[in-house]
Order: sequence, then C-alpha cells, then structure tokens
Amino acid sequence: MADAVEEVIAQIHENLTLTTTVDGAGEEGGATNATGKTPSTPEGMALAYGTLVVMALLPIFFGSLRSVKHHKEQSTAFAKTGEKPDTMSSKDAMMFPIMASCALFGLYMFFKIFSKDNINYLLTGYFFILGEMALSHLLSPVISSLIPASIPKIPYHLSFVQGPQEGGEKKSKDKKYLIDYRFSTHDVVCSIVALIISVWYLLQKHWIANNLLGLSFAVNGVELLHLNNIATGCILLCGLFVYDIFWVFGTNVMVTVAKSFEAPIKIVFPQDLLTNGLSASNFAVLGLGDIVIPGIFIALLLRFDNSLKRKSKTYFYATFIAYFIGLLATIFVMHVFKHAQPALLYLVPACLGTPLLLAVLKGDLKKLLAYEDHPEEKPSKEKAPKNSNANAEKTTPPTKKETKKKEAKKSK
Repeated sequence: MADAVEEVIAQIHENLTLTTTVDGAGEEGGATNATGKTPSTPEGMALAYGTLVVMALLPIFFGSLRSVKHHKEQSTAFAKTGEKPDTMSSKDAMMFPIMASCALFGLYMFFKIFSKDNINYLLTGYFFILGEMALSHLLSPVISSLIPASIPKIPYHLSFVQGPQEGGEKKSKDKKYLIDYRFSTHDVVCSIVALIISVWYLLQKHWIANNLLGLSFAVNGVELLHLNNIATGCILLCGLFVYDIFWVFGTNVMVTVAKSFEAPIKIVFPQDLLTNGLSASNFAVLGLGDIVIPGIFIALLLRFDNSLKRKSKTYFYATFIAYFIGLLATIFVMHVFKHAQPALLYLVPACLGTPLLLAVLKGDLKKLLAYEDHPEEKPSKEKAPKNSNANAEKTTPPTKKETKKKEAKKSK
C-alpha cells in the first residue's frame, strides 16, 4: 500500500507542470497550486495539501461550536427585546449566487480596465480594517483567559446618540444610537494584538499573516452567518454549486481574478517549505468560500443536533467527515486531470447528501426539514373565537326587564 502511494505521488510530481489558482474573489475557489513552478518534492506537496485540509477543518469545527453559543445569545436577546435575529432567508439564498457573479465579473472588468496595483491597494486597506476586527473578535476569549486576574477588567461604553436631550419632552424611544459599543480593557489588549498582525500583513504580505487573517474570517463567518432552516441551506449550496462550475469551467473569469486579487480571502501553504523555509513562494491555495459556505450549513446541523436533545451529534459529525472526504476528492481530481477544479462540485453533494440520507435512515427527515433556528410565532386559532364571544357578551345591550329593575332600585 505504501509503495502504491509513493508511486502515485511520484507520478504526480513528474507530470505536474502547471496548475492555476481558483479563488473566486473571496467567494469560492479550488485548492490549487498558486504558481506555475514545479513543487520542490513530493513530501513538500503532501505537507502543503495536508496542512490546507487541516486548516479548512479547524474553522468549521470551532466556528460551529461558537455558532451554538451565538444562537443562544440571539434567542435570549429576542426574548428580552423582541428584536428578531438576522438570518439568511430563502430569497437571500437565491440572490446570493447572482450577487456573487456580479461582484466577480465586476472585479474582472476592473482588473482589465484599471491598474491591478491601484485596485489591490484599495482592497488591502479595506481587508486590513476588517481583518483587525475579525481577528480581535476571534482572539478575545483566548486572550481574556490568559490575562492574569490581577489586571482589572474595566468596562467602557462608547455611544453616539441622535435624538432629544435628557429631560426633554420626547421619550427616550425617539433616540437613535448611531454608535453603541461596549468593551473592556481585555478587548483593548485583543485589538492591539490583532492590529500588530494586520500591520504585519499590510507591510510584508507574509503568508503566515495572511493565514491568520483568513482563518479569523472563516471562523467568524461560520459563527455569525446563520441559515434559518435546511431548505435555505439547500438553495444556497445548490445555487453556488452551479455558480462555481460555470465560472471555473465555462470562462476564465475566476482564474484571472484569482491571479490578480491580493487579499486574505484564502489560506495558503508553501509546497517548497522543506527546501526554502519560511521564505518559500510556491503556494498551494484554498479559497475561504470553500470553507465558509459548507461550514455555515454544517453549523446549522450542529444546532439541529442540539434541538433533538440526544447524547450524540450524529448529523454534525457525519457531514463534517463528508466534507473532509469531498475536499480530498477535489485535490485528487485536480492532480489527475491537471486542471483547476471547482471545489463545490464535490463538497455540495457530500454536504447535502449525507444528512438527508442519514435522516431518511433514522426517520428524522420531517424533523430535519421542519427545523428552524428562530421559528416564527403563529397566533392560535382557538383563542380568537373565545375572545370574540366574550367581547360580544360584554357589548350586548341590556333587556327591558333589566332596565325596569334598575329604575325600581333607584326609586327606592
């Protein structure tokens, strides 16, 4: 078995001359070689792609766990304030591939018309700010646990209010909070650490800094982007399935944008790390879209597992393993056919087919399709006629006998 694996790797190393990066402008991409250089060694290739797979699995696993906590916080806030949490609706899921296609083609036209360097300067500044915020949010629980108890955690509240002054005639409900941000001294420490990493990426574009920012985007995406139900997830994944295949196989738009786009919207790992060390430049790449899009669906399955109140997390772990197998299939087919592959071509069937088949076998299909993160409250039909009868009784005018009795009592 080991000899067969070594023979396959040696053949890949001998035949592989050029693979292209597919990283759909921050949406979806395939795991590929980022340059036209031949990988240094078969060991370097195995290390690079193995590390990419691990880096793809970690954000989904930990982001899903954090999404459960975020879901509980949303439910608590909804019970207190009545404000419905933001979730992706079916209409949003249907529009998402169309908007992604417009954004992708728009970037393609910008790179064709304007200077690539000027556009990347603007994008780098934009992702510098987003990366600092995402990394700070990701590191907050970790750094807070490391800070000694001797350092006080002082809370602060930054607000900028539009509305009447205190003591005015209008009520406080008329006030509009333009800025309402609460933080503590621990959050300040997290922001400083995140700022240092962001500046490192801004100045040097080092691949380690790129990965730190990219992984923070992925974890936050899986944690905060919620699909309300399984149907919405199916619509989103099927739409992006078609989107990924069309833009990779049908045109050269995605490949062109991927080669020109410089931003931490991908995770990378050098294939020549063993020979060139940290200064390596021959990268294997995986787009964040291939992590976040299936990840938010897998996170939904974890919340569904929790709603069943069973000891096992069957749907989550089964789909998580299916994602892992789909990712391996993407890398394998890419090397066999020596062509960039749309990763969602393999990930979507794996992530959709596994929980649906499992639900059929376990008899949970109705529960799976009926599950909602935040179900809408429907008025009960039984209470309406009772209330109407009670109101009718209250509003019925008194009879003549009752009026005569009342007049007799008054005269006495």
